[in-house]
Amino acid sequence: MVAYTSRGRSLAAAAQRPTVSHRVHSFTTLLSLLVVVTALALLAGRIKVPHPLLLVLAGLALALLPLPTRPTLRPELVFGLFLPPLLYQSAWLSSWHEFRARMRPIALMAVLLVLATIGAVACAAHVLLGLPWAVAFVLGAIVSPTDSVAPVSVVRRLGASRQLVTVLEGESLLNDATGLVAWRLAVAAVATGSFSWVHAGGSFVVGAAGGVAVGLAVGWIAARVHRRLDEPSIETTLTLLTPYMAWLAAEALELSGVLAVVSAGLYVSRQSSRAFAARLRLQAVPVWRTLGFLLESLLFILLGLELREVLGSVGQQRAWGPLLGAVVLLGLLVTAVRLLWIFPQAWLPRRLSARLRERDPMPPWRELVVLGWMGMRGAVSMAAALSLPLTTASGAPFPERERLLFLSYGVVLWTLLVQGLTLPGLIRWLGLHDDGLARREEVTARVAAADAALARIDALLAEGGEPQSELLLAMRTRQESRLRGLRRHLAAGKARPQEVEGGRLLSEGQQRLVEQVLEAQRQALLELRQEGAIHDEVLHRLERELDLEEERLHLAASLGGEGAHLV
Repeated sequence: MVAYTSRGRSLAAAAQRPTVSHRVHSFTTLLSLLVVVTALALLAGRIKVPHPLLLVLAGLALALLPLPTRPTLRPELVFGLFLPPLLYQSAWLSSWHEFRARMRPIALMAVLLVLATIGAVACAAHVLLGLPWAVAFVLGAIVSPTDSVAPVSVVRRLGASRQLVTVLEGESLLNDATGLVAWRLAVAAVATGSFSWVHAGGSFVVGAAGGVAVGLAVGWIAARVHRRLDEPSIETTLTLLTPYMAWLAAEALELSGVLAVVSAGLYVSRQSSRAFAARLRLQAVPVWRTLGFLLESLLFILLGLELREVLGSVGQQRAWGPLLGAVVLLGLLVTAVRLLWIFPQAWLPRRLSARLRERDPMPPWRELVVLGWMGMRGAVSMAAALSLPLTTASGAPFPERERLLFLSYGVVLWTLLVQGLTLPGLIRWLGLHDDGLARREEVTARVAAADAALARIDALLAEGGEPQSELLLAMRTRQESRLRGLRRHLAAGKARPQEVEGGRLLSEGQQRLVEQVLEAQRQALLELRQEGAIHDEVLHRLERELDLEEERLHLAASLGGEGAHLV
C-alpha cells in the first residue's frame, strides 16, 4: 500500500529485491501506523480536534524522528489507490438534488475560482519570487484546488448548515478536475516550451465531458449488474471496484478520472435504493465507512511524514528564510483570493437577478466567511508536486523543481494547520450551528413512511384473510401510535428513532405481509427524495432502519425454522 525507503541506503541497494527482514520491517511499520491512526482518532474525539489535522501533526512529528524506515507518499498511490474510493464515497454521500440546486456556486468555485487562484499565484510567483512565467503557472495549478477530504471531514464534525456543507462538498468533488487539467497543461508547456490556448481550452472541455460520460457509463453498468446479483459479498466487492474501474477507464482515454469517479458515485448512489438489496446495503455501508476512515487517515499521516523528503530535496544550498517567507506569502494569498471571491460570487448574481433572490436568498455573511476560510489544500496538491518530471523534453532538468516542491508542501501545510486548526474557533465565534434541517426532514420522512404503512395495511385488511388480520390490526395499532408521537415531535423539530417490531413468530404468509408494508414505506421515502423534500442522507438513514427490520425477518427464519419468522 505504501512505498518504503531506508535511511543511508545506496541507490544500488535500494534497487535490489527487498529481503525478507526488510519486508517484515516494512509491514511492521505499516501496522504501527495503523495503531497510531486509531489512537489519534480516539484522542481527536476527546480533545475536540478534527482528526485529519491531528494526523498531519503526528506525521510531522514522526518525520523529524530518526526512524530506520519510513513510508513515503508516492503520487501513483494518491491518484491510483487513495483518491478514487475517497471521491466515490464523498459522491455517494452527496445528494444529487442538492448538488443540482447549488450547481451555480459550485461551478463558480470549482472552475472559475481555481482559475483565478492559478492566475494570482502565478503573478505573485513571477513578480515577487522570480519564477519564469510557465513555472509560476505550474505552481499555481498545484496549489489551486482545495482538498477533496479535509474540508468536508472537518465541517461534518462541526455541525454546519446543509447549504454550506453542500457547496463545500460539491466544490471539493469537482475542483480537483480543474486543477489537474491545468497542471498537466502547465507542465507540458514547461517541458515542451510551447502552449496553445485553443488546445488548452479544447482539452479541458473534452476531458471534462468525456470523464462525466465514462463515469455515467460505468455507473449504469454497475447498477445493472447489481440488479442481477443476489450475493452480498460479491456485490460489496463490486462496489469497491466501481470507482477504480471508472478512474482507469477515463485515464486510459486521457479524460478526467476525477469527474468519472464523481459521476459514477452520484449515479450509483441515486440508483442504490432500487438496485441494491437490503442485505447488501447493510453489509456494504460498514465496509465503506471502515475503508474510508483507513484511507483518509493514512493519507493525512503520510502527508505529514513527507516533510523529511521535501526538506531533503531542497538541500543545503538555499537560504531557508526566503523560502519560508514565500510560503507564508503564498498561503496568505490563496486564502485572500478565496475570501475576496466568495462575497462577490454570492452577491453579484442575486443583484442581477430578482428571480434568483426570491428562489435563493443571500446566505448569511457568517457562512460566507467560514466558506472562504475552508480553502484547505491536501494530498492531491502534494501528489501533483511530487509528479513533476525530472527533465524537460530537451533533457534539461525541470526548472525550479525543488523550489516548487517545497513551496507546494509549505502552502498545503499552511492551509491545513493554520486554517484547519482555527476553523472550530471561528465557527464558535461566529455563532454558526447546525440549521436543524436534517432533523426536520427526518421527522417529515418518518411521518410519510408511517402514513404509507397505514395505507398499505388498510389495503391488505380490505383483502381479508385469517390469521393475517390479527397481525395487520396489531401493526396498524403500532403505526398509529408511532404517527401520533411523531406529529407531537414534528413541531419541536425532534426525530424519534423508529421502533422495531418485537417478539412474535410469524408464518410465511404473515412475513410477506410485513415485507409489503416495509416496501410501501421505502417507496414513500423514495418519492420524498425524488421531490427534493428530503436529503439523500436522511433517505439512507431511514432506509437502513427498514433494511434492519427486513433482515430480522430473514434471520429469524434461519433460527426458528422454515415458515417461522420473528418481527
